[in-house]
Amino acid sequence: MADVDAARRELEEALGTTEVLSDPLALTLYARDAAMVEGGCALVAFPHTVEDVVACMQVAARHALPVVPRGSGTGLAGGATPIGDALVVVTSKMDRILEVRPEDRLAWVEPGVLNLDLANAVAPLGFTYAPDPSSQQTCSIGGNVNTNAGGPHCLAYGVTSSHVLAVDVVLPDGTVERFGSEAPEAPGYDLRGILIGSEGTLGIVVGACVRLTPEPPAVRTMLLDFSAVKDCAATVSSIIAGGVVPAAVEMMDHGIIVAAESFAHAGYPTDAAAVLLVEVDGLPEAVEAQSRAVENAARDHGVRTIRVAADDAERALLWKGRKSAFGAVAQIAPHYHLHDCVVPRSKLVDVLAGVYEIAGRHDIIVTNVFHAGDGNLHPLLSFDRRIPGTLERVLSASEQIVRLCVNNGGSLSGEHGIGLEKRDFMPLMFSEVDLGAQACVRAAFDPEGRMNPHKVLPAGARCGDFAMARGTDAAQAAQSIPEGSWI
Repeated sequence: MADVDAARRELEEALGTTEVLSDPLALTLYARDAAMVEGGCALVAFPHTVEDVVACMQVAARHALPVVPRGSGTGLAGGATPIGDALVVVTSKMDRILEVRPEDRLAWVEPGVLNLDLANAVAPLGFTYAPDPSSQQTCSIGGNVNTNAGGPHCLAYGVTSSHVLAVDVVLPDGTVERFGSEAPEAPGYDLRGILIGSEGTLGIVVGACVRLTPEPPAVRTMLLDFSAVKDCAATVSSIIAGGVVPAAVEMMDHGIIVAAESFAHAGYPTDAAAVLLVEVDGLPEAVEAQSRAVENAARDHGVRTIRVAADDAERALLWKGRKSAFGAVAQIAPHYHLHDCVVPRSKLVDVLAGVYEIAGRHDIIVTNVFHAGDGNLHPLLSFDRRIPGTLERVLSASEQIVRLCVNNGGSLSGEHGIGLEKRDFMPLMFSEVDLGAQACVRAAFDPEGRMNPHKVLPAGARCGDFAMARGTDAAQAAQSIPEGSWI
């Protein structure tokens, strides 16, 4: 059994008494991230350096404490929600941009650097950091790496894994390793790729080498509004099918339009059933041609009006409305449950109709705002959990929405991760053998199963299951996994 008091004393000696919290209020505050589920923890630590993180890992190992890495706490799947007597290691104070090398188009940053702060820091040099989650004002690079975060502009530029060249990681035993390299291609297995999106189950990211993207010479932002959701969704497929891949294609339905407009005053048409926010960038001639193609596709599907941002200020205002949508939805009800599933673009119309039908059947308000260009849906179920029976209806509707997406050729997550909230849905996409193979990878990094336990893989996912399927000695393959445990 973990000796929490001894661990606290050792952590205070290593990090300082102000950087270790154990009072009930602090433990309550760090018992969840931005998801609905709430857990519990024993200690919270705030390292400032790599050496501090090493000390946290070593103390946790000596006292058999589970470790939960946490950045800004903006995760929406319970990935940073601790369970039991866990040590929560918060990297928000490791917030330095260590090096910027425009000649090599890269930068080294600590995990607590905020996404938008990095983009702003390199903007005067003519660069940006392309992945831009809606929470970019508050989410950290370390958290983005853990969840392989996306964002509106990832349609053309790719998600986090396309923009991280290398990561420095403290492993569960306290050793520090670098995965990947500054070079475009590192030799050997892509362990960098395994770490990105691993949701803190393999180690704690303490540094990242990120790729910088030159700012495009020309940008055009358009707002297209429609009188029917199906016409708006169909326009997305037509744009891509026509050979145009915009930098971003975002869709919002009526409920979100009204909420976002009330908050941001961006001039959104509140009588529209749905809008598309489309951005194209590149050389001026290419931007002009792509804009015409977008407008033609929209007209083919009955677009009402097409608004083109006149300048950077108007462009920023249009994006403010979109990126404020999740916060603005609080005007509808005090609580919401946000989904993150991906479906083929050709299925958008059918799946959206199914989402509305499921919500109606459960008597729940649903609004939709999502990365339409890559089919990354974000249905928002708004509700008041104080009303008896409401939460149960929300969870039932949520499960049906997930199954709807998967049955239409989709996946469980596009950018938020699996965490706690979706771990039990993993068998919808993976067989026991698949899950066992993932458990083997996890056990190779974390043989004792202390890193962010109970996340990603469902109960029963064991490395031995994969070994048996491969015809090897399961006991030998899984000897490093504690008896009766699951990862």
